[in-house]
Amino acid sequence: GVECVVGPELAFCGYPPRDLLFYRDFTEQCADTEQQLAREIGDVPFIVGNITSRHGEEGKPFYNSGIVIRNGQVIQRIHKTLMPTYDVFDEDRYFEPATTNSPVEINGKRIGVTICEDIWNDPDYWPQRLYTHNPVASLIEQGVDLIVNVSASPWHIGKEQIRVEMISKMAGKFKVPVVQANAVGGNDELIFDGHSIAINAQGKCVAMAAGFGDDQFIVDVAKSTEVVQFSDTSEDEKIYRALCLGTRDYIRKCGFSHVVLGLSGGIDSALVAAIAAEALGHQNVLGLLMPSQYSSQGSIDDALALAENLGIRTHTISIQESFDVLLNQLEPVFEGQAVDVTEENIQARIRGLMVMAVSNKTGRLALTTGNKSELAAGYCTLYGDMCGGLAVINDLPKTRVFRLCEYLNREHEVIPWNTIRKPPSAELRPDQKDEDSLPPYDQLDQVLEGYVVDNRTIDELKTSGLNEEMIRDLVQKVVINEYKRRQAAPGLKITGKAFGVGRRIPIAQKFRHT
Repeated sequence: GVECVVGPELAFCGYPPRDLLFYRDFTEQCADTEQQLAREIGDVPFIVGNITSRHGEEGKPFYNSGIVIRNGQVIQRIHKTLMPTYDVFDEDRYFEPATTNSPVEINGKRIGVTICEDIWNDPDYWPQRLYTHNPVASLIEQGVDLIVNVSASPWHIGKEQIRVEMISKMAGKFKVPVVQANAVGGNDELIFDGHSIAINAQGKCVAMAAGFGDDQFIVDVAKSTEVVQFSDTSEDEKIYRALCLGTRDYIRKCGFSHVVLGLSGGIDSALVAAIAAEALGHQNVLGLLMPSQYSSQGSIDDALALAENLGIRTHTISIQESFDVLLNQLEPVFEGQAVDVTEENIQARIRGLMVMAVSNKTGRLALTTGNKSELAAGYCTLYGDMCGGLAVINDLPKTRVFRLCEYLNREHEVIPWNTIRKPPSAELRPDQKDEDSLPPYDQLDQVLEGYVVDNRTIDELKTSGLNEEMIRDLVQKVVINEYKRRQAAPGLKITGKAFGVGRRIPIAQKFRHT
């Protein structure tokens, strides 16, 4: 009995399609899918996102469009006006912006169709806007009964609340209801959370779809007055569900169903294993224990306890013999030089070789287990622990890793408590602790948040009360390890600024922060 159905932005091809758009057969399949779907749509119109080819016109080759399908055909195309080109977005590379937008007439109602970014420019919500034009205000001037937004808005911590606040303020100001249909799923580094919403003309949220999973709702925005709020879900639960969704979709869309990872008995690999088991099923996760002479019995026991808790299979492969052979072979080259981080890296690279060998032989995707704090400071080994096809927690600071593991243990032990409580260590030399090389993680993560996410200078970071020498050392570590991050596996974005697609820093540079 509904009058209209709404779906998300670029629903046929996924967001962002990137340079697939430059392949003619890709865009032709998008058009064919649109025609096939149109034949199945009757009198109830469907508003959804797709690309529109501009067929050789001047300007960019495509529009990012909202299409209105009814009675077997596309009755109207509305093109996106605002082209986001910041953070993870690069739409100006592909899409020509619309210069006009007119309401769509459906059952005697005037509906203003907008595409994602078109509603992210309200001057009463954003103190500093990126665009001079406000497409919503333009539609309001033409007279509309409803604003529809087809959206692919990627998630980071707190993003769903921002959408509700922003759209509620807009709807209440213009006294017009707004419906936003947001994409859900994982596409490479990006995670789309869903949380589609309907806001009535009083600025109240009257319907909301579930987060991090497929859902739909039916709402009469003209009559609904009962306020709907977010479920009582903790931030840790949202992060966990987001990482599970991103992991599941990345692995599935890449054609894999099984994964392999190294289990050290440490907290990072334990969390990645737990996410993988939840995302794929415990039977599809294989853990490799790869002890050396520096591995403590406690860590081995912790890794085995984790595997039992999760129900995943393990193999134990000692790397000691391989390590000894390599040291013996390198002895003539290393003669007269002291033992240093080189020998530590050799151990990590042997483990990386083992994981990749099992991946190649069994067809399992290899997961890396490094966190954002380590990746920032370069406390990771190229071709060692960085080997793999997906970096599940590389946007999760170490302090968040601890919080998330404690969340998983809220009802019963998933991550062995000893793993959570013991001092973090790479166990690559006798009695090694992370804090031998790094500041305490609560301080490191505070600097990391300020420098990487908020783009703060050293002078601004000094006002936090942290030691200036420590701040300068950490910032320098972030700068000089850019080359490592450029070679890292793609990782899942869950914070406002992740290493990867949304952060573009030159590797070769002479600039140094003062």
